[in-house]
Amino acid sequence: MLLNKITFFERFEHDILSGAKTITLRDEAESHVITGQILPVSTFETDRWFCDIQIIDVTPVKLTELTEMHAKQENMTLPQLRDVIAEIYPGLEQLFMIRFRILSQ
Repeated sequence: MLLNKITFFERFEHDILSGAKTITLRDEAESHVITGQILPVSTFETDRWFCDIQIIDVTPVKLTELTEMHAKQENMTLPQLRDVIAEIYPGLEQLFMIRFRILSQ
């Protein structure tokens, strides 16, 4: 079933709106989006809308395959990225990289 919206932790809002964060890494449950799909984006904590995004592509990626390029697209260092993923998805190896662009805010 396709997602009809996507949420991000509030701490990532500025990075998304500034264009510094251009991907998100999600588990399989949150990977059901398709290229070209437009999604409203809200904060995870309060469900407050802050922009719309368009999906560029979705690619499976393993935690062990993450590189500095992924970290740069997340606006983090690689160690920070690995720490954030471990916090959100403890023990998960299979992730999905969702690349997006902002449409409105």
